[in-house]
Amino acid sequence: MLRPRIIPCLLVRDKGLVKTVGFSNPKYVGDPINVVKIFNEKAVDELAVYDIDATVRGHGPDYKMLEDLAFESRMPLCYGGGVKTVEQVKTIIGLGVEKVAISSAAVGNPRLVAEAAEAVGSQSVVVVLDVRPRLRSTTYEVWTHNGTVNAGRSMLEVAAEVEKLGAGEIVVNAVERDGRMQGYDLEMARQINASARVPVTILGGAGSLQHIEELVRNFGVIGAAAGSLFVFKGVYRAVLVNYPSIKEREQLLDHINKQVA
Repeated sequence: MLRPRIIPCLLVRDKGLVKTVGFSNPKYVGDPINVVKIFNEKAVDELAVYDIDATVRGHGPDYKMLEDLAFESRMPLCYGGGVKTVEQVKTIIGLGVEKVAISSAAVGNPRLVAEAAEAVGSQSVVVVLDVRPRLRSTTYEVWTHNGTVNAGRSMLEVAAEVEKLGAGEIVVNAVERDGRMQGYDLEMARQINASARVPVTILGGAGSLQHIEELVRNFGVIGAAAGSLFVFKGVYRAVLVNYPSIKEREQLLDHINKQVA
């Protein structure tokens, strides 16, 4: 079994790193560059950085911040936030960022996904879908603008569309589980994993390595992303940047393989 990617997800607001709960109440957790340096030392699989205010406030990517992050990062880096044009996508890739995440714009202007894939390659185009379950239904709906606007479309519908247009990866983020550290939404993961033909990453709710183990045991080689898990420690949520060691990751996969066998 190939080892799944375990991906810290960092949120940027006003040039500082924050962590939210349910997309609200952001708590400052540190300086982006310092955190990247720590993750370098921990040999992180991949790092995702999302500017949570860019689209809501109507501003584009902070290229100076991205240049600094890409210069410091020794791991694959994905950036999302305020990306609306193919020119922005090309600029971000040109700064040394490996992947560009498109969220609200992928829903409002799906052709951007196709244009970006043609310009920089599908492997560098990620679509992030923030979703909530529809009331009294097993259908998950896509929300945009930092989870404040209901797009009126289902997760599976949008995912199929952007995949056809050339997205190389789909990240699905469970809004209501954000920052709660009570486990991934496995039904959400099951639905998107069964339908997608491109790599899938699940975000929202991870509070322990056991939650990651549960996700991978159920769905195989799937990306496991988390925010709070990698920046907080203990019930009082003290800020502590952390990540499983190589040995811990190997033990995690070995445990999964034994259970599957």
